[in-house]
Amino acid sequence: MNLDNIRIVLVNTTHPGNIGGVARAMKNMGLSRLYLVAPEKFPDEQAVWRAAAAGDLLERAVITASVEEAIGDCQFVVGTSARERRIPWPLLDPRQCAARIGESSGREQVAIMFGREDRGLTNEELQLCNLHLHIPTADAYSSLNLAMAVQIVCYELRMLLVADKLPVSEDEQWDTPFCTVANLERFYVHLEQTLTAIEFLDPAAPRQLMARLRRLYGRVRLDEMELNILRGILTETQKWVELGRRGEKAE
Repeated sequence: MNLDNIRIVLVNTTHPGNIGGVARAMKNMGLSRLYLVAPEKFPDEQAVWRAAAAGDLLERAVITASVEEAIGDCQFVVGTSARERRIPWPLLDPRQCAARIGESSGREQVAIMFGREDRGLTNEELQLCNLHLHIPTADAYSSLNLAMAVQIVCYELRMLLVADKLPVSEDEQWDTPFCTVANLERFYVHLEQTLTAIEFLDPAAPRQLMARLRRLYGRVRLDEMELNILRGILTETQKWVELGRRGEKAE
C-alpha cells in the first residue's frame, strides 16, 4: 500500500469544524492528502481549532470547484454511501474496501469521496466511482459525523498497513514464560493444603471447591512469576497458621 497515493475528498462540506476533524482523523492514521470540493466555508478558524496538530494538512489541502476536478487524475475511486440505490453497485464495508484500496494504491491514484453532511453524495457523483463503501451501523441510529466516518475508513487502511507488524496474540508480548503444567499442579497441591490449614476447605466434604479454583486459574493463564507470588502468599499463610497453633499450645 502507498498512502501517498490515497486522497480523501470532501464534497461541499458545510461546517468548517468537520474539515478540521477530518484532517485530524487522517493524520492519526498516516494519511495526508486532503481535497475539498467547493467547501462552504474554508479557510476558517474552526477548522484550524478542530484539526489540532493536523493544521499542516489544512494548509496543503487542495480546493477544487468540482468533483471531476478533484478526482480527474485518479484510476480508482470509492464513494461512501448510506442509501440503497436503484441500480446495484459494488458495495463493500470499510474492511473489505481497505483491501481493495490498498491493492490499487500501490500503482494507482486512489480517491475516497465523502459527501455532504446532510445528504451525502448525489447519484451522479456515485456513478463516477468504481465501488461504493458503506459503514454498517445500528438500525436504531445510523447517523455518523463526517470525521467519524473518515476515521473508520482511515483506521482500516492503517490496520492493513501495519498488519505484519502487529503481534499475532498478546502472549507474544508477555515478559515472563507461562507456568508449566507440573509447576501448576504443585501450586494446586500447595493451595489445597493451605485452604485445609485455615479450615476454609473441609477434606471430608470438599464439594467442588478445588475444581472451581482450577477452572478459575486455568482461565487466567498464570506465568511463572505470578505463580511464585501466589506460592509465596501460601507459604506465609501457612507460617501464620503454624505460629497461631504454637501460641495456643503455649497457653
